[in-house]
Amino acid sequence: MDTRSAAEDTTTMDRTTIERTSEQELVVTRTIDGPRDVVFEAWTDPELFRQWWVPKSYAMTLLSCEIDARVGGGYRLTFDVGAAEPMAFFGRYLEVTPPARLVWTNEEGDDTIVTTVTFEEDQGRTRLVVHDRYSSKEALDEALASGAISWNDETFDQLDELLVDLRTSSRR
Repeated sequence: MDTRSAAEDTTTMDRTTIERTSEQELVVTRTIDGPRDVVFEAWTDPELFRQWWVPKSYAMTLLSCEIDARVGGGYRLTFDVGAAEPMAFFGRYLEVTPPARLVWTNEEGDDTIVTTVTFEEDQGRTRLVVHDRYSSKEALDEALASGAISWNDETFDQLDELLVDLRTSSRR
């Protein structure tokens, strides 16, 4: 029998740390190889976002990406997952503080999740902390069991690659 508390559940992937900090909270931490203003832009500009968000190893295609990153604005991501109907993720922004913090809701399921992302400058790199608060212990348990968070390392690797491409293309 596992006697660890929820706060002790930590998974470290290649460069990403995932920690269950309470029965309803999950925190993902990663240092990204780019300045925070550019990393923040990659999270809020739909053209940049669509280039790194979907893991290449997944059998899905991002069909549309709408981001209105302002308080009261919303986002909608629509995916082709090989089913008859596309799958959509959507919500609204509760807080937008460039380039330091984003807070939004995830409203596509029965349980609303509130995600807070902070962007901390660290000598030309960005310490990214993604904090998800689920509506219940059961909702977080289900997300963990389904593997919904297993893609973070690959996705963040793709973000790192995009930032390298942006730096290379902006050099003269």
